[in-house]
Amino acid sequence: MELTFYTLDVFTDRTFGGNPLGVFPDATHLSTDLMQRIALEMNLSETVFLGPPETGDGSARVRIFTPRREVPFAGHPTVGSAIFLAGVSATASGERSAGGWSASAMPAPPSDGNITLVLEENVGPVPVIVRFENSTPVFAKFTTALLPEHRPNPHPLSDVAALIGLEEADIGGTGPSGSELIIEQVSCGLEYFIIPVRTIEAVRRSALDTARWQRMLADAWAHHVYVVCMHGEGDDVDVHVRMYAPGSGVAEDPATGSAAAALGGYLSASDGSDQAALSWTVEQGIEMGRPSILHVEADRAGGTTSAVRVGGSAVRVSRGTMVVPD
Repeated sequence: MELTFYTLDVFTDRTFGGNPLGVFPDATHLSTDLMQRIALEMNLSETVFLGPPETGDGSARVRIFTPRREVPFAGHPTVGSAIFLAGVSATASGERSAGGWSASAMPAPPSDGNITLVLEENVGPVPVIVRFENSTPVFAKFTTALLPEHRPNPHPLSDVAALIGLEEADIGGTGPSGSELIIEQVSCGLEYFIIPVRTIEAVRRSALDTARWQRMLADAWAHHVYVVCMHGEGDDVDVHVRMYAPGSGVAEDPATGSAAAALGGYLSASDGSDQAALSWTVEQGIEMGRPSILHVEADRAGGTTSAVRVGGSAVRVSRGTMVVPD
């Protein structure tokens, strides 16, 4: 059996930046075991398998795999899948198709403007707005299917600092409202152990101690480690981050949309406003040589987070064929 696949770089507008994504169209009929084997072969942070929607409101079924496991939701696969599908829709003639399955449920693309796709992920339906310029999809922004869930940090400060190779004095920072940021577990569909640090230099020095991680977090609710600094290197950047995910087979991720969503919930809670429309520009992947930009928004209503959105660009990089045993 021969399977066509594509790769995209996500959360960037140029090749060799952002986070690479493997995309297999017309592939949700494959067995879960085979999808996992393919994802391990691709050895990217995530590989997605696309297929026809299973509900009347959906645009496509999307299953997402890291090299080690299937995940219910992830950001760069959501952004990349939406831009890929919108691009196929824009270039196909006659009945629009994506890798052999009918995509007639997808809205007709404009020359300039937006369309909304609904991606059916394991976490539930994820609406994604895709912006077109000159008949080309250039940006996608999703709204999380789940609102933020917060859990406290159960570990001493000294252990958390040692987990990422830093000193206790490095941990902390000032949040949007001027309050001190805390170590916390947060999820908008995928769980993150968020560690705030005071300087970009501390982010650069951070290095995950995998032996400590195995003892502290391997079996925890949130085992992805997200290091956050409320300063940016780039122009108009608000937050500098790194993300470590050994439990998913990813030593370090260059751009993590699901973590950015958790960050939106985390910073929204720190803001604490009764009503607010908040936004941040986040940079990631700098230390890996794959600079990435993620745009995060959070709405507050009635003193709580009412919506979280994450957006970014993506570019198609390659097309290939994988020969898979029948």
